[in-house]
This record gives sequence, C-alpha cells and structure tokens, in this order.
Amino acid sequence: MSKPLVWETDGRDWPHRAASRFVQAGPLTWHVQEMGEGPAVVLLHGTGAATHSWRHLMPLLAREHRVIAMDLPGHGFTRGRPAGGLTLPGMAAAVTALLDKLEVRPERLIGHSAGAAIALRMIREGFAVPEVIGLNAALSPFPGFFAPLFQGLARALVLNPLVPRLFAASARTSGDTGRLLVRSTGSQIEADGVRCYAMLLGNALHCRGALEMMAGWDLAGLQRDFPGITVPVRLIHGAKDAAVPTSSVEQAAKLLPQATLSVLAGLGHLAHEERADLVAEAIAATAPVHA
Repeated sequence: MSKPLVWETDGRDWPHRAASRFVQAGPLTWHVQEMGEGPAVVLLHGTGAATHSWRHLMPLLAREHRVIAMDLPGHGFTRGRPAGGLTLPGMAAAVTALLDKLEVRPERLIGHSAGAAIALRMIREGFAVPEVIGLNAALSPFPGFFAPLFQGLARALVLNPLVPRLFAASARTSGDTGRLLVRSTGSQIEADGVRCYAMLLGNALHCRGALEMMAGWDLAGLQRDFPGITVPVRLIHGAKDAAVPTSSVEQAAKLLPQATLSVLAGLGHLAHEERADLVAEAIAATAPVHA
C-alpha cells in the first residue's frame, strides 16, 4: 500500500490505543502516546519502528513517571516532513519542537537504536536533560569503506519510488516478518509485536521513511561530537544483538565522557520488547548491570 496508514482502520488494534493522541507541531502531525504521572521520560524508537515498540516497557516506566512516546517523522502514524528532512539534525530538531509544544522538560531521554543517536544529537544542539539512556544504541557508522557504500546504496534505493513499494509488497506477501526480525535483530518477540511490524513494513510510505532516515544518517559526525556531550549517558545492550555489535557500543562508551555500559545476556536488538522487566530494572539501577 502506498497510501498513509489510517488510524481509524490500521490503528484500531494498536497497542495502548487509549493513550494515543495527535499533536500538531510545525509541519508535522505527530502520533503521541502518554501515560503515567511524575517526572517526565521521553521514549524515542529506532529506524523502522513506531510507538508499538514500547508496548511492554512503557507501562512499567509509567508506574513512577509521566512517559511520552511518539512515532518519529516518516514512521507509523505521524504525518509531515521536518524542515531538515529525515536527517539526524532534522529529526532531533523536530523532536525538540514537539517537546516544546508539549511543554515537556524530561528528566531522561531514552532512545532505542537510532533513537539514541537522536537523543544525543538533541543534547549536542543544546537540549537540556539530566540523563540519556541508550537501549541497544546504534551510535557507530559501518567501518571503513563500507560506510559511504551503505549510505550511497540507501540513497539510491530511496530515490527509486519502486523500491519502498517492492519492499512493502514483499513484507505483506511473504508472511516472514517474525523470521526476518529474528535474523536481523537476534530477538524473538511475541505475535502481537510481530503483527505490528508486519503492518508497518507492509506500508510503502513507512518503508520509504525508514530508508530515507538511513540514507541521511551521519553517525561519524555525531561521534566526533561525543567528547562535548557531558551529560551522563547510560548504555544498556543485549549481548545477542544481531544488528549492533556490543563492540561498537563499547567504542561509543569510551568516547562519551560520562558513559556507562550494562550488558544483558541472552537478549537481542529488541531487548526491551523481549524482556521489558529486565530492561526496566536496568534503567532503574544506579550502576552498570551485567546479567
């Protein structure tokens, strides 16, 4: 399907639908979910995902916090395009504008995968927050000559209007979303989560947004800025992550002045969807955890 996802139909069984609303901020109409009371925590999902990825962790955090999550631009049910496009600076500026509109000043930014990079870019651009938590954080570019090759391929794919449609058609017809997730992330998640990913990956506009986000990602530039990011950064990583190796997160932790790393055994890239309880415990901990 090349049309946008429709909330009234595609979203009728969306996780925590009652917590959803739509917020206009600049050129974007955001799909936002909110629950709980207390100090604010903001959740930023990764490339190709949406608010559904927080379906287990969000209620656990909401026991003591006001928790806010959103579908990032180009993803899920959020509509519109940031002024800076789906680049890292463009996404960071768009999220900052949304939080300004909501008048939210969180005590933590929690980002999964590419969402962690957005959080750190926000900090580098002057967004004030006491702590950043990265879950299976994608903070390192592909090594050596593979980096420009990967970005060039992503740009070529997103410029071809047929590619997102073909990708989405394959996702809809193969019925292999669960196996794809296991192969690409190292995580085994439950049927409801697989259903959400299948719907998202079966939508050409969502696929285009994910491809465009990857095409415009400058992680090498972000890494050069790491020494200037002086807020505490806690990195929580699944040891079986098939998408982001632990070694790359260890490298990022060495470059960030106030970083700690906790490694959770037996979990993959979608650790917060596999065992939200363990991830919530790691978030609540005050020292690195090696499970």
